[in-house]
Amino acid sequence: MDVSIVIPFLNESPNLKPLCDEIKAAMDTTDKAYEVLFIDDGSTDDGVEILDACRAEMPEIKVVCFRRNFGQTAAMVAGLDYAQGEIVITLDADRQNDPADIPAMINKIEEGYDMACGWRHDRQDTYISRKLPSMMANRLISKITDVRLHDYGCTLKAMRKDLAKRVTLYGEMHRFIPAVASGVGAKIAEVKVNHRARTAGESKYGISRTFRVILDLITVKFLLRFHARPLHFFGMPGLALGAFGGALLTYLTIARLFFGVPLGDRPLLIFAFMLIVIGLQFILFGLIGEMQTRTYYESQDKPIYHVRRTVGFDGDD
Repeated sequence: MDVSIVIPFLNESPNLKPLCDEIKAAMDTTDKAYEVLFIDDGSTDDGVEILDACRAEMPEIKVVCFRRNFGQTAAMVAGLDYAQGEIVITLDADRQNDPADIPAMINKIEEGYDMACGWRHDRQDTYISRKLPSMMANRLISKITDVRLHDYGCTLKAMRKDLAKRVTLYGEMHRFIPAVASGVGAKIAEVKVNHRARTAGESKYGISRTFRVILDLITVKFLLRFHARPLHFFGMPGLALGAFGGALLTYLTIARLFFGVPLGDRPLLIFAFMLIVIGLQFILFGLIGEMQTRTYYESQDKPIYHVRRTVGFDGDD
């Protein structure tokens, strides 16, 4: 299998048949053996029946049906788990992503990149509710994760199979796949892609997701930088608070011993002790995190590194 196309969907029945036709037309221009994995995230319409009927003309279609709605991230993870192709393409089911761009994404991977991310440079969405928040989010995410992309929200992506199997996602972190991939050393490129206005169905996203994006961004930043050394994350503010509290306590001690300043009515004394206790708590949180990290890696025999390729070993190409 050369290519796996992963498409999560939720109540998108009007779009599925036209999408299948477009995918077939796009892939017929290549010489790739492919499969199309539709992940039904608990739909309540007749989307699965439509796909089953499409299989008569397009046997490459496969469907994974969830028992209930688990969210787009879970659907994306399921698609990556079931994918068998050497190149994995992710695509939205609402037909705003253009399947005609798939060959260009494949070509970018064959140039030597580990991941190709779509960039909707001419996005067909409303400015205030969709484009403006997206632009602000893209700049914030790029700055915090140090992975500079114009469009984190574009689902159209391509990645190598070995990378797809290493990407671990939770919550609603599907939009941070490039940042997670960068954490394992992926070489990432950006490709300008066509973007179309929605013609059928209803959007599943709203402005409320902004708050979830911020929380997930904090999670991603922590995982990228401190997942193997949580004591560094908690220890630095702990040391800073403890040092500041210790300095205040030293000052108050000198004032009391050498200058006779009474401390019984000084709120600063309580504040100094509070800073020391809070600093100690931060350090203890870090130590607990260190123990959990070691349990995570050692119990599952997980490596703390990722190898791109080897040379000179048995079985090397």
